[in-house]
Amino acid sequence: MTVQETYEVMKQKLSNFLPDFEIKYKAELAYQINQLKKEKNAIILGHNYMEPALFHSIPDIVGDSLELARKAAETDKDIIVFCGVRFMAETAKILNPTKTVLLPAAKAGCSLAESITAEDVRKLKKKYPGVPVVTYVNTYADVKAESDICCTSGNAAKVVESFNTDAVIFLPDEYLAKNVAHETGKRIIFPTRTPRSKNQQELDYEIIGWTGRCEVHEKFTVEDIENVRSQFPKVVILAHPECSPEVVQASDFSGSTSAMIKYVEQISAPQYLLLTECSMGDNIAAANPGKEMLRMCSVRCPHMNEITLEETLQSLQKIRYVIEVPEEIRQRALAPVQKMLTIG
Repeated sequence: MTVQETYEVMKQKLSNFLPDFEIKYKAELAYQINQLKKEKNAIILGHNYMEPALFHSIPDIVGDSLELARKAAETDKDIIVFCGVRFMAETAKILNPTKTVLLPAAKAGCSLAESITAEDVRKLKKKYPGVPVVTYVNTYADVKAESDICCTSGNAAKVVESFNTDAVIFLPDEYLAKNVAHETGKRIIFPTRTPRSKNQQELDYEIIGWTGRCEVHEKFTVEDIENVRSQFPKVVILAHPECSPEVVQASDFSGSTSAMIKYVEQISAPQYLLLTECSMGDNIAAANPGKEMLRMCSVRCPHMNEITLEETLQSLQKIRYVIEVPEEIRQRALAPVQKMLTIG
């Protein structure tokens, strides 16, 4: 496409979100990026939390962390540009050791990934020997390397139920662990928060959790839901499972970002409200112009927000912010990631 054609496509989807002069400016950036990725035999993966101007212009594939991990494992391109955060780019590198993986930002971290270390996992494994470790994909490679299997928000319950054991260590998202426990009927304790009684048996629980939280999803409250329903009584509210169990139970639907997108596409309601990262709501609204999306956008993920069209262009031009995973860690992390993809 030419610059003008790129602009026309972006204008059609984004005119309700961005002023025209900004669409024109970003269309020029998108055009340059799309030309470069052809020249350099690159693929661009875009997470659902990317800003609308980026999400609707340059990615070859968009989706949640599970879908993007699958596509990263299948690509034959020389360069993978991951428009997401660092743990996602690391997962792509784990699956593609011979390819160049670029993250278009110097850090682009994650509050969940930074809430736990490999040493923390080793201590838990020592404290609870023989208990399988299920690690949320929102973790860094060295933590994955200490795990038995990884999971996403979309397949967490299936992964937990795949173990025929009395106990499972589930890391590091406190709320996701509680929501999985509620869904699977399993009990849960948090050894970092609740000291064990000397009178307790060694395994009187089924899931051992951690106290990491997503700094975006933890901010949504039941009061938010009540306030919205008082004004829009027929609204359908969708919550990400990284929200608190109280918020999830007060909502109409809970699922991964991809599951929420499919839900909005398949049902008919007067209004929709997504309790998740702000840009995703905008992206769904842009893709579904006939559906009324309410906005309660109080939180933009600061880490996802580091990924911009400007940074992506610079990343491809300079081949910068190359993701490396030490081979010993990569090999150990590969099996847990592959098991996650197998369960789907």
